[in-house]
Amino acid sequence: MKKGPFIDPKLLKKVEAVKRTSARTVIRTWSRASTIMPDMVGMTIGVHDGRRHVPIFISENMVGHKLGEFALTRHFRGHTSKSEKASRTAGPPPAAGPGGRR
Repeated sequence: MKKGPFIDPKLLKKVEAVKRTSARTVIRTWSRASTIMPDMVGMTIGVHDGRRHVPIFISENMVGHKLGEFALTRHFRGHTSKSEKASRTAGPPPAAGPGGRR
């Protein structure tokens, strides 16, 4: 890589502080673009997904990837079944509101 990996300076400072004290705390961060470094292996980092912080345990296989890859921002709730679609369309037609056609 020409420029080297990006790591948020605040996150790097927090990682070094936890490493010195060897505490088992969750480091909260909003920096999804930060690259996972070998120093982070074995730590739990809470990565913000837009709504909450998702705790991610860093393993050796994750080194070189971005933090945002492991905290998904979209949650797929599944496709609707045919019976749900039929029950939605079988109801009475919606009433015309103000300014609507009659």
